[in-house]
Amino acid sequence: MTEQRRNTPAAEPPSGAGGPEWCAGACKPAEARRAVARAVAACCRAGRPCGEHAVLDAQLVASELTTNAILHGGGVTEFQVELVGCEVRVCVSDRSDRLPVARPAADHDGRSRLGGRGWPIVCRLARDVEVLDLPSGGKRISAVVPLS
Repeated sequence: MTEQRRNTPAAEPPSGAGGPEWCAGACKPAEARRAVARAVAACCRAGRPCGEHAVLDAQLVASELTTNAILHGGGVTEFQVELVGCEVRVCVSDRSDRLPVARPAADHDGRSRLGGRGWPIVCRLARDVEVLDLPSGGKRISAVVPLS
């Protein structure tokens, strides 16, 4: 189960084992997926367990978080991926103070809606999801995805 929290403030990006990869400014979903792939490849080379589906899950989480930041958060202001033990932590910052929300798949008349599935995907695939207010405005969303 995932958890969403909103804490104030976040002064520094999270740190942990496995040298974080950064993307300051406009990080695109494809760049986020590549950064996750590089981080996980380093993890696998180090002999840690890496399930193929887990790698795809981590890439999907990174892609969804960056897409949501672009579409709903005023753009990506910072992206980080790092290994912490046998897990990948993906952090995406944007300009918006609004919490992410899941929209129903259908409107009140039963008509299907486009989009609105990214946040539920993140919450389902990640072990832990955290939303932090940033001192300079905006938020950072961190999601931890197990690799085994």
